Amino acid sequence: MTNNAKSGSGLSRRHALGLMGASAAALLAPNLLGKPALGQTPPDSPTGRVIVGVSQEPTVFNPLMPKIEVDDNIHFSIFDALFRINEDGVIVPNLATEVPTQENGGISEDGLQWRIQLRDDVRWHDGAQFTADDVKFTLELIVNPDFRSWRTTGHNLVRDIEVVSPTEITWRMEEPFAPYMSFLTETFIVPAHILGADDNPNESAFNRAPIGTGAFRWGQRTAGDNLTLVANPEYFGEGPYIEELIFRYIPDMTVLFTQFQSGDIDLVGRSYITQDNYEAARNLPDRVVDLVPATSIESIYLNLERPQFKERAVREALYLALDRDSIVDVLYYGLPNQTETFMPRQSYYYHDSLPTHEFNLEKARQILDEAGWVPGNDGIRAKDGVRLSFNNSTTTGAHLREQAQQFVQQTFRDIGVEMNIENLPAAVMWGDFWGQSQFDTAMVGITYLIAADPDVTNRFHSGAIAAQGGRGSNTGQYANPEVDALLEEGAQTFDAEKRREIYLRVQELIREDLPFLPLFAYTQVYGRKAGIEGFVPNTNTRSETWHAAGWYWG
Repeated sequence: MTNNAKSGSGLSRRHALGLMGASAAALLAPNLLGKPALGQTPPDSPTGRVIVGVSQEPTVFNPLMPKIEVDDNIHFSIFDALFRINEDGVIVPNLATEVPTQENGGISEDGLQWRIQLRDDVRWHDGAQFTADDVKFTLELIVNPDFRSWRTTGHNLVRDIEVVSPTEITWRMEEPFAPYMSFLTETFIVPAHILGADDNPNESAFNRAPIGTGAFRWGQRTAGDNLTLVANPEYFGEGPYIEELIFRYIPDMTVLFTQFQSGDIDLVGRSYITQDNYEAARNLPDRVVDLVPATSIESIYLNLERPQFKERAVREALYLALDRDSIVDVLYYGLPNQTETFMPRQSYYYHDSLPTHEFNLEKARQILDEAGWVPGNDGIRAKDGVRLSFNNSTTTGAHLREQAQQFVQQTFRDIGVEMNIENLPAAVMWGDFWGQSQFDTAMVGITYLIAADPDVTNRFHSGAIAAQGGRGSNTGQYANPEVDALLEEGAQTFDAEKRREIYLRVQELIREDLPFLPLFAYTQVYGRKAGIEGFVPNTNTRSETWHAAGWYWG
């Protein structure tokens, strides 16, 4: 059974307002996560289990600490946020009872005063009552300088947090921050009564066996093999309808697909079914296979603090030496879309008029010649004592990326550039090697947006370079004062049209600077057994299990 439905972010002009972007329906209906299958009825109590195969092992279980995308599968299942964003790009209540707006009085006209009403029927997995104290504790912990926080952008503007009652909390923003509502959809609330009593939250036992309010509770982890979550029968929201949600780690993508073929796993999670297996997957009996345009952009990420990449001429030459057509058509079977930007094509903010990539080895050589990079006796160029030689890394077992690396290695060699392949296990690749910019270059797929908001401060602002003491994920160590200023302006602009102009300009500058070399925008191949009901892709999140609470066997 095959369904090749294309689903996008659903970001409309209304939703693009971010802070103001909740629809009237979202305000009236607190549970708009996913849409039930027509004619199907979930069970009265949790039944059965779903095994999700993932190519990387989740290792960060405190949702506020530095993490990678696969960790979100666990966080979305164990924890809740004040709000969530659904598959249509609509922000809906989660732990809150409604989405605050200027219209309903939850946010002041100047965007500075916030008032959040909370549910009174939520309990932590240990039975303790969830209250506004937990929200206050979470927001304060994120900006605690002694805590290793994943992301402080936006949260660092929150002032004067006041717990009005167990179900009401207020705060003031130091300055308007338009993306904050979207940020809150990925800010999972943690228990004050547990972490607040711990002298060192960075090393807390909670980080190894977390307690949340979500549809699933921590079960059992076998490091290097699998993680089992179990149904939370006291969950306040929809579901859960399955007894166990199991994540099985299968780092080799070929083996991952083989286990989907054999039925050993029920659903293929990150990094999904590889494009070279799409035809085989869509012809499997009793399987549902979907093509879903993703927000993730595959690229060669450059560490701009390496002397090889300081000059734009080098970056431009490398981009000219990428045979993207062959990579997309031959290795990825023509399924991805080529792109020149970090912004997903389905976004309201996507720039469709950027300069188009050209594969031109002769022009690449000419640019390097003119910039003074001279080939040595071994054919590798050098300038001022710096050889144009570097390592490229990705996760071991990602066979299509490994093939792409070999392809790129050859074309780079043709222009006098030496790219050595140095791949690492996921746990090493996505640790300090990536987060602290210890790589030379990396072949990676990155989702740049927070929910559907266009703010990319976390990725491109110079203050977000963790390796230089900043807070954020600017691992390429990109710095451009004009981009910094535009990102700061965009974060304080609420008008959708004005914001669009700002982020179009940001895309123009980044395309000109080439801090990373875009390869393509992913079209993900989702696969699951035909009996799994309630599964809904959501390109506005980084998790295929964003609403596993709604899954059941039909």
